[in-house]
Amino acid sequence: MAQMVRNLAEKAPALISAAVTYSKPRLATFLQYAKVELVPLTPAEIPTAIQGLKKIVNSAKTGSFKHLMVKEALLNGLVATEVWMWFYVGEIIGKRSLVGYNV
Repeated sequence: MAQMVRNLAEKAPALISAAVTYSKPRLATFLQYAKVELVPLTPAEIPTAIQGLKKIVNSAKTGSFKHLMVKEALLNGLVATEVWMWFYVGEIIGKRSLVGYNV
């Protein structure tokens, strides 16, 4: 057991260095995309978002969503699932627990 701890202590700086080297470019790419994608809507973009919602509602009313290609339908389903999961994450954060509310 002591030998294993000693080996881990000897290899730890090299492992940490490798992890930092591996993650730096990926973190930079993530931050680059996060600055663009995670900003709230500007007042100029709100009418475009409203038009998009109207288009979705009209598609649901007329049934034109049935004529989507499989790839488009799959992407729409993935986006809807992502929004749904973020709702659940927000609920968990809001109630500060995985189960139940503190009433």
